[in-house]
Amino acid sequence: MRVRCPGVTGLVVVVIVLAAATAFGLWRRARDGRVVEARVDEPLLGPDELGAPLGERATLVQFSTAFCQPCRAARATLAHVAADTDGVVHVEIDAEHHLELVRRLDIMRTPTTLVLDGSGRIVRRATGAPRLADVRAALPA
Repeated sequence: MRVRCPGVTGLVVVVIVLAAATAFGLWRRARDGRVVEARVDEPLLGPDELGAPLGERATLVQFSTAFCQPCRAARATLAHVAADTDGVVHVEIDAEHHLELVRRLDIMRTPTTLVLDGSGRIVRRATGAPRLADVRAALPA
């Protein structure tokens, strides 16, 4: 005779779902805000597309949305770096009002930060709120 415990099956499902959610959360936390090298085929961006002049050394382009909480932290970090570093400009772009540019640059979430060199070439990018030290390290020499 086989005894069945219906609660055990439900418990196993709950444990599996919790383990998967925890693994995803840890993976997301590790990647969030990390500044990575840009793809080779990234386009050049100019003042016309950004709505502001490029910085001589670098331009920090932040794509944000109105209700994005991490965008506020990213804004503060990028503005701080731009204010403290000669030749660096911070430009914030509302992703909802620039959908063509968002699609062209493959922006999947906000905040997304692009680091441009003095000529407008995208050299690095970060999704999520980047850390201050990572932004400073990502600036072109």
